[in-house]
Amino acid sequence: MTRRSYNRRSDDQIINELQDRIKLIERRIEAKVRTDSPVLKEIPKVKRALARFAQLCMDHRRNDLSNTVLAFMATIEVQARQVPGEGPATPRTRATAEAV
Repeated sequence: MTRRSYNRRSDDQIINELQDRIKLIERRIEAKVRTDSPVLKEIPKVKRALARFAQLCMDHRRNDLSNTVLAFMATIEVQARQVPGEGPATPRTRATAEAV
């Protein structure tokens, strides 16, 4: 049996790992404070139901419906990450801003 080799982490690696943990904890705190947290808690259930429906569509050769459901799921995920009242996540172009 060979001896086990140990790799000592550098101070920079330890600091980076701790900063990542701090960011994770800050995100959890933000999620608890958000006013729409009950809505966010239901999103996984909606995603599971929509995924089942999309698979059913694929099984019965309705790829058009399946693609629509998958696009809808992606839109929900993007919108769920946004904080209400802060506006769109992507900057708007001049043409869309003038149309509004």
